[in-house]
Amino acid sequence: MNKISFLFILFILGCPFFLGAQSSFPSLKKDPLAVEYAQRAKSGMSWEDLAEISLWASGVENPAAQGSGGRLAFLLKNAVSNLLAEQDLPPGERDRGEYIQEFMFKKQLLKRYSENQTRMDTLLDNGNYNCVSSAVLYAIFAKALGLDVRGVVTKDHVFIKLIAEGREIDIETTNRYGFEPGNRKEFHDGFGSATGFAYVPAHNYQSRTDINSLELISLIFNNRITELERASRFAEAVPLAISRAELLSNPTDTKYSNFFADPQKMVMDRIFNYGAYLIKQGKENDALLWADIASPLYPDPVRWKEFVNAGLNNLLLKLVRAKRFTDAWNALAANAPRLDAEDHKRLGAMLADADLSQKVSAIKTAKDADDVLGLLKNSPALLPAGRLREMTIYTLCKKAEFTAQSGGYKTAIAFIETALKEHGPDSRFDNLLKAFRANRVAELHNAFAEAYNKKNFENARALLEDALGEFPGNSQLLRDKEIADKAR
Repeated sequence: MNKISFLFILFILGCPFFLGAQSSFPSLKKDPLAVEYAQRAKSGMSWEDLAEISLWASGVENPAAQGSGGRLAFLLKNAVSNLLAEQDLPPGERDRGEYIQEFMFKKQLLKRYSENQTRMDTLLDNGNYNCVSSAVLYAIFAKALGLDVRGVVTKDHVFIKLIAEGREIDIETTNRYGFEPGNRKEFHDGFGSATGFAYVPAHNYQSRTDINSLELISLIFNNRITELERASRFAEAVPLAISRAELLSNPTDTKYSNFFADPQKMVMDRIFNYGAYLIKQGKENDALLWADIASPLYPDPVRWKEFVNAGLNNLLLKLVRAKRFTDAWNALAANAPRLDAEDHKRLGAMLADADLSQKVSAIKTAKDADDVLGLLKNSPALLPAGRLREMTIYTLCKKAEFTAQSGGYKTAIAFIETALKEHGPDSRFDNLLKAFRANRVAELHNAFAEAYNKKNFENARALLEDALGEFPGNSQLLRDKEIADKAR
């Protein structure tokens, strides 16, 4: 028996924000036959019911109708009739249980073991079977003979348990000699002499769960779902899970586990697996529409919240990477009704950070810097304080560099000193201010040197006086003053 595999939600990018062709979503309606069969189960199931339901679970749309469904139902009913007509059918419950096992192989109903062949229609057509389909066939025969049987499910296997004459007998339906494993079976010739024996070892399963016949048939759905999801046909798996859940809608004593899934949990997992597949394929808008359609019918606030956030997160990341920030903001606004306030704020902060980071890194002119500073000033609620400060200081430093180029180092120094007062100490301000001051001193020294070399000593001394007014105590300018004083 195949285990149901779960597809975890993946954060992968794909298609653009604007709505294109919508996916054809799987139906979330209950199959009318599932409702009918669940109703029948309330009053007890005949072998005819089990036969019909097993074909429906295998994918036969209307097993009671004429055509292929009717043909397969006829084959199954004919097999039961042949069993009931067997001349040597023993009277005892245990012996009848063993007889069924021999009958299935002797009549070549079971021909070839195929690990993934769980469907009853395929079994009837070509004799291929696995543990599920062979166990279902056995259960139908047992019901027809009035025997009390249970399905038994383990981590990766299914078999039958017969309750007969005060005993519980395991039956490995995949093996011709699998009745009561662990017992040696002798073969005799026509004179009663032993001619050989067969032995099937008993399995000591650590965990096993008894299930009723309807639950046994439901495993056909499990295997079909697994095969579909392995082939990435997630949409087709959804209605199968819904049909399984409806079929098992009457409560039982069965304990659900990882190897016999709770019907409702299986539905929810299939619904989310399909949604995750849409996200993986880059169809985030379809995934969000799927959440709108499915969540009211199948609520799970925590999982839907995670799913919507994953889909929208992927959509925004894709648009950000394409530098389509206007589309990204529009996408966030359009999806706001799907988000709670906290998630809207978080995604808004992510988008604002990416948008502003791109604008900061693209600064080429003083006007660009002014535009970004205006945006940063108006975005305090969107960004964390530390991130806002980081971008602001970087932009101020860029503005200071443009100011130095256009207005000179004196103006740039004044700009940085003002920024220090408004935003507080920062090593980038300090380093830039140090460089600007050094360059300004160099400018003043060069102006003095030019006047001095032209022997315009009065102008040279005037320049130095102004320079020391800007930088009192500067060693370079003080040395220049000494030189100027000697030239009196």
